[in-house]
Amino acid sequence: FEAKGHGTALFSERLLERLTAVANGQAASDSTAAAAARTLLAAHRLINQAVGDALSDLLVIDCVLRRLGWDTATWDAMYEDLPSRQTKLPVADRALVVCSEDEASVVSPPALKAELERLMAATPSGRCFARPSGTEDVVRIYAEAETQALADALALDAARAVHALAEGVGDAPTAFSA
Repeated sequence: FEAKGHGTALFSERLLERLTAVANGQAASDSTAAAAARTLLAAHRLINQAVGDALSDLLVIDCVLRRLGWDTATWDAMYEDLPSRQTKLPVADRALVVCSEDEASVVSPPALKAELERLMAATPSGRCFARPSGTEDVVRIYAEAETQALADALALDAARAVHALAEGVGDAPTAFSA
């Protein structure tokens, strides 16, 4: 899930078929596996896979926390945000950048995919992704790393890669303004 309530969990048809088979299989009423399958099927019915609805995300998280016997403070204490940077870069045609189905990585152009992977590998705790905007000819870039300086540098390098490999418009980025 993303910080602003976007994001979702996707269930493939193959997974749903397997979960249904386990949930309804022989001795399903007392099987630990069957109970787990029924729980995942219930989650599938609750999650809005189409739009990443923040309300359904909240309900799923509430169900998971209750099942674990956790409160929100316990959950929050186990996660530490890494410093991050978000930016966008104008491009001639946003359709040149194609992401994986879950938008977790660029798949095309291949040279951009390879460069982003290289940049992440070279950055301590570095992660970044680039995705085309749904409304304007820009590519949105998100980067995170161990320190703010590293996150900023990774985002800038990713923006430069997008500019060079996905027909960026205007001058290549040289810095971020605060």
